[in-house]
Amino acid sequence: MGAVTLLVGDLDGMTSFYRDVVTLEVLAAEGDRVVLGRAGRGIVVLQHHPALRHATAGSAGLFHTAILFETQEALAAALHSVATRAPHAFTGSADHLVSQAFYFTDPEGNGIELYWDRARSEWSWVHGQVEMATLFLDPNSYLGEHLSERAAGGATARDAASVGHVHLSVGDVATARAFYVDALGFDETAALGNQAVFVSAGGYHHHMAMNTWNSRGAGPRMPALGLGRVDLELPDADSLGELAERLRHHGFEARDDGRAVAFDDPWRNLLHATAPGRG
Repeated sequence: MGAVTLLVGDLDGMTSFYRDVVTLEVLAAEGDRVVLGRAGRGIVVLQHHPALRHATAGSAGLFHTAILFETQEALAAALHSVATRAPHAFTGSADHLVSQAFYFTDPEGNGIELYWDRARSEWSWVHGQVEMATLFLDPNSYLGEHLSERAAGGATARDAASVGHVHLSVGDVATARAFYVDALGFDETAALGNQAVFVSAGGYHHHMAMNTWNSRGAGPRMPALGLGRVDLELPDADSLGELAERLRHHGFEARDDGRAVAFDDPWRNLLHATAPGRG
């Protein structure tokens, strides 16, 4: 997964939140666009669109951007920062068996997950489906166990992190599966009936997920604040070409400018795929 672009109304305020609260670093800032990330890797791109308004309740769009930390210590440091600077942003936490996760909402209503993965050798797979759950995870106990004095002082602030997965709100799961699995080519790794589907490449527990918890029946999105674009990073140019051909075969428009392939899912969520050696 590459960076997630958010269309924002308050560029300064949102930049401060992701920099000072979520503990990302400003990697680039020019005009109405700010790129934040860790160790040189973009995670969130903020694009200023002050004329846009928030989407109506029940719309499709972003459920959350999930930021993956490489160590529990680094995750605890980010959790401590949010708890100290914006405790009202916290919305929940869970042990998902494959990962430990903490959930927040940014000042413009975009969901955020901060998480750490257990080793792949500890994941359980049954008939191609990964076992995940939602178990109680006490954030205070987590901080007590994993927040070191050095991390609380900022020692992990520049440690690498990345977009681990992106979770979308969609109108129905069957249509999401037809697009993300059949047309786009992800593997389905888990499902919750007609409520959610989880998909990945390369045996990960999930790179993307689509759910209807707040958006059942939603149609295509209208221009609004929130999700602007989801970036996908493919391994090579051949994979990118195959993706474009597969999308067109299934009746979806794939816009190839020679550097990247851009396309919309059935709810007009924009995805942008790139590969090394392209452009």
